Amino acid sequence: MGLKSDNWIKEMSLHHGMIDPFCEEQFGQNVVSFGLSSYGYDIRVGDEFMIFTNVGATIVDPKDFDHSNVVKINAAKEGYCVVPPNSFALARTVEYFKMPRDTLGICLGKSTYARCGIIVNVTPFEPEFEGHITIEISNTTPLPAKIYANEGIAQVLFLQADEACKVSYKDKSGKYQGQQGITLPKILK
Repeated sequence: MGLKSDNWIKEMSLHHGMIDPFCEEQFGQNVVSFGLSSYGYDIRVGDEFMIFTNVGATIVDPKDFDHSNVVKINAAKEGYCVVPPNSFALARTVEYFKMPRDTLGICLGKSTYARCGIIVNVTPFEPEFEGHITIEISNTTPLPAKIYANEGIAQVLFLQADEACKVSYKDKSGKYQGQQGITLPKILK
């Protein structure tokens, strides 16, 4: 298994639709950077967010998620979302992914946000996963934190195996396959 370079990422995205939309260069002037980098791709967070709230005073249960635990925020007008102190938000990538059968993507938060106490959960993109990525964002500080819509939030590193996996995410009908927008936790029943 090996880490893939910018040339491979570009080829897979432009000719096989792995990342759409795809930015062939890294943009970083007056924004949190996004686009193609040396050994990865810096993904952007969209302008839709779900902020966790305790208004309903329910338990957060991954097997039976109560939709009243989140408040929807549209950051299109302001260009950012404010995550309250010691709170958590969900968002989605601008990019839509179609992972190859022999490739795993690992997502790591950008240092610009990490240095502000904003943590992006590490989430694998399994072989043959397809969809927008739901991003988990934690504000670990005692202060409100801005997350800039349509700018970089994390970097994806691509690892290609020596051979294709026996059972891919698509083969097992993964519960988040083909997701559009922000997808809340769910359990297959």
